[in-house]
Amino acid sequence: MSKQAGWTVALIAAALVLVAAIVWASMTASLAQSFAATIADPWGAVMLIDLYAGLLAAAALILIVEPDRRIAWASALALPFLGNVVTLIWLALRGLPRLLRRG
Repeated sequence: MSKQAGWTVALIAAALVLVAAIVWASMTASLAQSFAATIADPWGAVMLIDLYAGLLAAAALILIVEPDRRIAWASALALPFLGNVVTLIWLALRGLPRLLRRG
């Protein structure tokens, strides 16, 4: 298996695990109540700041590397709502081949 294929499989697997976790959480707990509990804890607030800083970095990477502006902007705008599922799928299907070619 090539380096690119291995990473693609790992990234798609991670996206599927994340989607499964989102589905499980949505069937188990209220998003609003969970968010309120998370933000009430100082470390929860730090984790959310860290998450959104990472999403901003992912959006910047996508906007810089992705040549199709429609895909770039659609992905970047979806990030705050869909989270790193977008990052993982974009990296697996669009970003990884471009980044590996850059060397």
